Amino acid sequence: MKLGYTILYVPDVAASLDFFERAFGLHRRFLHESGTYGELETGATTLAFADHALGEHNFPGGHVEAHRSPQPLGMEIGLVTTAVVAAHARALAAGAQELCPPTERPWGQTVSYLRCPDGCLVELCSPMGGA
Repeated sequence: MKLGYTILYVPDVAASLDFFERAFGLHRRFLHESGTYGELETGATTLAFADHALGEHNFPGGHVEAHRSPQPLGMEIGLVTTAVVAAHARALAAGAQELCPPTERPWGQTVSYLRCPDGCLVELCSPMGGA
């Protein structure tokens, strides 16, 4: 068993892909012609986006739409970078909401938290051990 995908359900897949490209410098791998599903290049695990209509189809009982929730959901996407402060500023300039500015943690990591326009929570963090 291995983690293959993280799929975020969002109101506008193309807009979320665009935001992640501008805010975090990730590259688009794929956007389905229907506009309901897309993926970013993120390494071994795929970061994907699906629209809420697809979520309603997959989960007939409904699901929580992150962009409608007044608080961030209890899950996050963690992006590792050696330049947390610069990446945080770039994300803010692209339209992210700051939840916690870059902060040095006791274990040596620099960490910040942002909320994307689609409601998703993103942690920016330096690599463990400073490498």
